[in-house]
Amino acid sequence: MELSPRTAPTTAPQPAADGPLRFLDRDHSILAFQERVLDWAHRRDVPLLERLRYLCIVSSNLDEFFEVRAAPHLTAVQNGDHKGLYTIETFEALSQAAHKLVDKQYALFNEELTPAFVKAGIEIVSHGDRNAAQRAWVAEYFEREVRPLLIPVGLDPAHPFPQVANKSLNFIVRLGGKDAFGRENEIAIVKVPRVLPRVIRMPAKVSGKKALFVSLSSVIRAHLDSLFSGREVGQFSQFRVTRHSDLAVDEDDVRNLRTALRLGLQHRHYGQATRLEVSSGCSDYLASFLLQQFNLPPAALYRVHGPVNLVRLQQLIDLVDAPQLLFPPYKPSWPVELVRGQSFFEQLQRREVLMHHPYESYDAVLEFLREAVQDANVLAIKQTIYRTGADSTLMDLLREGVRRGKEVTVVVELQARFDEEANINWSEMLESIGAQVVYGVLGLKTHAKMLLVTRREGRELRRYAHLGTGNYNARTARLYTDLSFLTADPLLTADLENVFLQLASQSKLPRLNLALVAPFQLHRKLIEKIDVLGEAASRGIETRVVLKMNALTDEALMLALLRAGRHGARIDLIVRGACMLPARVPGVSDNIRVRSIVGRFLEHSRVFYLRCGSTEELYLSSADWMNRNMLRRIELAWPVNEPRLRQRIIDECLVACLHDDRDAWDLMADGSYKRVKGAGDPKGHGAQAALMARYAARDNTEGA
Repeated sequence: MELSPRTAPTTAPQPAADGPLRFLDRDHSILAFQERVLDWAHRRDVPLLERLRYLCIVSSNLDEFFEVRAAPHLTAVQNGDHKGLYTIETFEALSQAAHKLVDKQYALFNEELTPAFVKAGIEIVSHGDRNAAQRAWVAEYFEREVRPLLIPVGLDPAHPFPQVANKSLNFIVRLGGKDAFGRENEIAIVKVPRVLPRVIRMPAKVSGKKALFVSLSSVIRAHLDSLFSGREVGQFSQFRVTRHSDLAVDEDDVRNLRTALRLGLQHRHYGQATRLEVSSGCSDYLASFLLQQFNLPPAALYRVHGPVNLVRLQQLIDLVDAPQLLFPPYKPSWPVELVRGQSFFEQLQRREVLMHHPYESYDAVLEFLREAVQDANVLAIKQTIYRTGADSTLMDLLREGVRRGKEVTVVVELQARFDEEANINWSEMLESIGAQVVYGVLGLKTHAKMLLVTRREGRELRRYAHLGTGNYNARTARLYTDLSFLTADPLLTADLENVFLQLASQSKLPRLNLALVAPFQLHRKLIEKIDVLGEAASRGIETRVVLKMNALTDEALMLALLRAGRHGARIDLIVRGACMLPARVPGVSDNIRVRSIVGRFLEHSRVFYLRCGSTEELYLSSADWMNRNMLRRIELAWPVNEPRLRQRIIDECLVACLHDDRDAWDLMADGSYKRVKGAGDPKGHGAQAALMARYAARDNTEGA
């Protein structure tokens, strides 16, 4: 299938609109993406437990939003700023949008999902609804499993407000009467350890044939009185504080990055407070007390009608044995371009290989590395690590490679957000057994996904490589759509060798053959390529730009796209998450369409397609079009020159998304997103559903 011109007429070249161009707000665009994810929790064609999962995903994403994006807005409020990028007004607008989204979450949970679960025989039973036998079991569970881990802290001058960890569950209690020493200290805090499960299944002897659960917060709430012997428990509420958690190190003062990050991790859970969640019934007195303790304005308070941490309800999904309430299991097929059991090296000597995850199994990537580790002719293995997880087969293979005498070099990005601790542990393990561990360039995160194998073949050394748009993480490879590229191209693999050499030695990067690398030339080259297309379009040459990525926020790249569009280039942007480029604005971006695909899998592949007349280019990349990716990270983009592979990428990643009428949303001129006509209809054409069916059919054919 070709990327033919759109059926709708394109707009003729237009002059720039009067007045300064205003890009869309990045933070509001991030929240708008969460709205699109939440839509899956509303969809009746989605299995019930999966609807709950999407609800939890939105909560997890909101947690990260407040951990990473909210602090500058709050600092502006505390400083009284009305000018600049972050102001009191930006905080209020963002807070309003976030409150609206949270209200939608809890309304969905209480009004739709909870009744649906009850109908399915699954229920989280509140204290008031428990019968005598259930209350007795809960009391016994509290005494056995919970009470020994709780230490209530009464506040007084000798016991100030305790350190409350980021996203931890806590209770605040207002007490009547006097303590054992005759004092009237009325506020106490109960911190709940993270080791306790947030959802507990009651045994069959008290639940019958239903799947009945109790929440940990309700268990503690029912027994608060017993924690304060001789005192009267009056007002109380569960609460949870979210803190700024983006680790930062002083690059001018860091002598050992690993040590600096280790120290930073110790303080991450106690950073600046950015959000306070309390029960909907929390008294104004207790809410005001907590806001004062955490130095937060009233708009940072979120009163929720349910558990303060919806994320932990994911435990319910694992505790319920009801496969009919989950998506049917999807088993990835073996990559269609690989012959199972045949040497990867022999196959790559004949042609390059493309793999589309999760439709094709990520196990093939591990098998490629396993063959390299076990092959006596392989002399060296070089690998970048960004997010591989705490339990990784890939890292075990690298360790085995060292044991077998290979020269193993691993570029570990220690500052991969929220994966710092796992990566520090991996780096220490690899160093301890003799691997060469490199931390990249201070101030530039190494985000490129590269695996380079050097093999002796006769009198020559030959290189083989794996490049990816996603992380070397087997778990997320089952959930994210990404592309893997295997090659023995001497020009491209020589480029990778030079990139690894630069990361290790920090020497100047030589002129590369095929690859584009950030922060050196990727940004500039992309702008140049778009400007060339725009200039060609102004001369009447048919031009086409289709870009797929996770986020588009870089101003220079957006301006280049706007220039090209005004000159008549037809531009389609498939941007899953935040997009600051206004689309379809008359006189500004008439020729630019922005679409977001939100499906069962997280769209994660980055594909850049550029066509001028009959000449087309296609690049795969690890980079989104964000300023940080282009100027503050080591990123890689590489061309796919094999027509067969290029067409396959066009068909599966671009055309399929542009024709999706099931899971697609279009960005409107006012910055809002609108479901495409027919979206949400299970009978519609969904790009992901079509690819799942296609690869399942191929696998069945091969099995027959």
